[in-house]
Amino acid sequence: MTLVDIQEANGHLVELIKKALSGEDVILSEGDKPLARLVPLTARKPSRQPGSAKGDILYVAPDFDAPLEDFKDYM
Repeated sequence: MTLVDIQEANGHLVELIKKALSGEDVILSEGDKPLARLVPLTARKPSRQPGSAKGDILYVAPDFDAPLEDFKDYM
């Protein structure tokens, strides 16, 4: 983990970003008080598309939503 004062980080930002991209924790601080952490951005997940799994489920049992035998006492 690298703890860097925010004033010092101003002049070494490129090096600190390279450290963060390589997986090292880089914490920006003011005195002894941590303020921020540099982390690499991850790839965005694709947005969900309704209906994109249509046709993937081939069979649903006729009693799919019927009460389970184990829970009859609770109903």
